[in-house]
Amino acid sequence: MSISRTTWRTTWRTGAALAVLAALTTSAGAFAAPAGAPAGATQPAPDHEGSPSSAVDRVAAFYGAYVDARTGTPDGALSDALRAHFLTREFRGRLAAWERKHGADGVLRAQNTPHAWRVSYDNSGAGHTWTRVRLAWGDEAKPTYTYVSVQSDLNTKLISDIKEADGTTGE
Repeated sequence: MSISRTTWRTTWRTGAALAVLAALTTSAGAFAAPAGAPAGATQPAPDHEGSPSSAVDRVAAFYGAYVDARTGTPDGALSDALRAHFLTREFRGRLAAWERKHGADGVLRAQNTPHAWRVSYDNSGAGHTWTRVRLAWGDEAKPTYTYVSVQSDLNTKLISDIKEADGTTGE
């Protein structure tokens, strides 16, 4: 059975995006300034790590890859593949309806793509966990933030809802 060119390209792009994501999550220790380095030395980037068994880490992986896929010339096939992998089937249907109604990307709750994101644990209960995603927009030196609350099912670790959240965090 042969694979169509489009299927192969989508599979390759998805694999490439996941490889980039894996590279982003490796330890930054190799780039750290040596102990006792002068005060002006470059500070090391924070370490990034994750686990596929953590719903919060899966949300972070999804948003990292999704924002990357939407940046520049958006890759619709990769965005769709990421949604298929990280979102429940039922939620994908509700998300499509939300997008038709609002004329915006339902994952980002916007028409544009943010230049940065941050994911934080928020709460858990009744078989779900909620993460708070901060999306950064506009000028990188003085960004504007929007927030979404992402619900994940604890059994499957799949995202089952995304809603706008308020920005009151004390930041």
